[in-house]
Formats: sequence, structure tokens, C-alpha cells
Amino acid sequence: MGKGATRRRANATTGPACPCGSAQAYADCCAPVHGGDAQAPTAEALMRSRFSAFALGDTGYLLRSWHSSTRPDSLQLDPEQRWTRLEIVDTERGGLLDTAGTVTFHAHYRDAGRPGTMTERSRFVREDGRWVYLDGDQP
Repeated sequence: MGKGATRRRANATTGPACPCGSAQAYADCCAPVHGGDAQAPTAEALMRSRFSAFALGDTGYLLRSWHSSTRPDSLQLDPEQRWTRLEIVDTERGGLLDTAGTVTFHAHYRDAGRPGTMTERSRFVREDGRWVYLDGDQP
């Protein structure tokens, strides 16, 4: 049996990789958070789950994970834009015992076939005990 066959079987067993770049299967990483079966334990985990939601087109989760004071009424994603990779650059606070935190990241994408990168310093807070996205600054 060749290496490719082994790799395919392992992927079939574990499922597709999570778009957030955690090196885990989506089913074991962001899927439980997207489905409401789990909560993101940290601001960085929420950032990763939101990136995966952008990559998968899950606008419902994006809206649910947005702070009530800054959440838009609706969200339209550009069907030409494909989010391909997330790089976490820095985190400040946002841990298990914190109530606020920031995550700076580079989100890589392809738009109409052309590569691009968006950099943002996102602010997260706890609302009703769970992490939510408040807002972000793009340099």
C-alpha cells in the first residue's frame, strides 16, 4: 500500500482538517463550538472558531459570536473570497479567568483567484459568561 492510500484512510477516519489551523480534525476542534455543543474557552479559541466560520460560510455562528452592542443585523459573505489560512501573531489576556482579551492575527484569503492578507487586532469580551467578538482595528 502506498503512502497516499494510508493518508487518505487516516483523513477519512479523522475527517477534514479544521480551517483554523489547529492541526486537529474540524469535528474535534471548531465544529462543537459552531454547533453550540461547546464554548470557546479563550479569546484565541473564539478567534479560531470565527475564522473557521468565515472559511465555511457559517454566518449564523458569526452573528451568534458577536457582542450584542456591535453585532450587525445581518451578514453577507463575499462568495468570491476564500479564507485559506490563519496566523495568530499575538494574544493579550483572554484566558480562562479573564473577562477581556485581544488577538492580533493575519487571515490569508484568495479573492477572485488572487491572494491577500487581512491583519486585525480583535477585541473580545465575555458576555453572559461566554467569549464574544467586540470589534477590531485593522492597521
